[in-house]
Amino acid sequence: MVEPTSIPDDPALLKPLVRELFAELRKSQRREESLQAKVDELARKLFGRKTEKLDPNQLALIDFEALGLEAPTPAEPEKDETPAKPRRRAKRKRPSKELPRRRVEHPLPDEERICPCCDEVMPAIREEIHEQIDYKPASFEVIENVTFVYGCRKGCDEKIVSSTKPPQMVEKGLPGPGFLAHVVVSKYCDHIPLHRMEGILRRQGVEIPKTTLCGWIKECSERVEGLLGALKKELFRSAVVATDDTTVPVQKKGGAYSGRLWVYIGDLDHPLVLYDYSPTREGEAPRTFLETYGGYLQADAYSGYDQLFKPDRTPRIQEVGCWMHARRYFYEASLKDKGLPLEALAMIRELFRFEKAATDFSPDQRLALRREKAVPVLDTMKTWMEKHRHTVLPKSPLGKALTYVTNQWDALCRYTEDGRLDIDNGRSERMLRLIAVGRKNWLFAGNDAGGRRAAGMYSLVGTCRYHGWDPFAYLVWLFERLPSRPEDRLLELSPLAWAAENGLTSNLISQ
Repeated sequence: MVEPTSIPDDPALLKPLVRELFAELRKSQRREESLQAKVDELARKLFGRKTEKLDPNQLALIDFEALGLEAPTPAEPEKDETPAKPRRRAKRKRPSKELPRRRVEHPLPDEERICPCCDEVMPAIREEIHEQIDYKPASFEVIENVTFVYGCRKGCDEKIVSSTKPPQMVEKGLPGPGFLAHVVVSKYCDHIPLHRMEGILRRQGVEIPKTTLCGWIKECSERVEGLLGALKKELFRSAVVATDDTTVPVQKKGGAYSGRLWVYIGDLDHPLVLYDYSPTREGEAPRTFLETYGGYLQADAYSGYDQLFKPDRTPRIQEVGCWMHARRYFYEASLKDKGLPLEALAMIRELFRFEKAATDFSPDQRLALRREKAVPVLDTMKTWMEKHRHTVLPKSPLGKALTYVTNQWDALCRYTEDGRLDIDNGRSERMLRLIAVGRKNWLFAGNDAGGRRAAGMYSLVGTCRYHGWDPFAYLVWLFERLPSRPEDRLLELSPLAWAAENGLTSNLISQ
């Protein structure tokens, strides 16, 4: 850097110095803009609104006709004199008829039921019932498993036989199937840490140390390993598997590090949800888990998946992109620029509008609609990107959005090749909320083994939640049967088998 006292007077020598100073200034400005963009993004995530919906007023800035899109119908403006609608109060629902009921009568004393005309005691002519929901703490019971020893009445000592109790999830342990199911659901569904659970149980008169509860979960996780292996084979029969990952803090001496929990979701014919744990986010984790899978894989653009999509891989996996991720890039760009990013968002909005219209369609009907409606919009968007890609700075928010979508274009368009595929990977992100909410409560896993145990338990609980079933009822049923079930019949204990046995239907509308 030239010092002010050493600036030459010769114009010929000044020109290269000026050019150097301008280059340094541009570099500094770009760095400042990049840092300011990061600060703005962090501030928006902390304090701004979370929704990514387009402001209806912004749609007026878009030339829909030039893009070949149908302009949305403008909403009618509200009149100034129209009074504000009162806020609707939540309507109270009646208690479920399946709840047990206790009748409590409140009659008047005889002296207060005297008729003033005839001095007779008035009988009740109708009842008015006012319902309340009351609560009783969960109840515990001690099961006495009694076995018998049989011997000959004549005093023979050679023949003595005894009965045995059925195999248990925790051999020689205290917990019955219901107690174990309660502990697992409380931790992995209701996100109650074990030290809090210890206090809750103590208030109910049951003294169980946290270390014992942890040991029970370890026993359960080891018992269900065979079942999880069977569920994994069943999941891999899916034509489409969706995946994503999230962080899970893992405790270590002096602090914590970020492990990862990966979710894998099957298709409508194999609607299972499995989780896997890895200490890092290296691509080796999904490659190992999906080693024997072949079919479609819907994921984000994480480079760790790239090895899975090589054409020479056996079995072949085809990548399916996520338009929700692509849209997010353009939305971030629209916060800085109200021009081109809004045009991209308008086209992506059309793609999702077609998907919403096809919610109840069969795969063949959905595919026909996509080819008729979505493919022309995709062609328009590709032409639009080729036109503008080289006119914006590559490292600007819009440049990053265009680069992402261009690199992912084939994967993003793949959903128009098969009606079973989704336009986005939203179902994976929704199933990761189970982890995101949990880690705000239990804060971290104790070690890598704890992370793997969590993945196994989350797989059973998560599949039930995915369908809207009660995970407690399933786990009680499972823990009663699993210890005595042979290895070759473990699939009979899947959440899907339990639901079929109990006549339950899934709450899934669309994947």
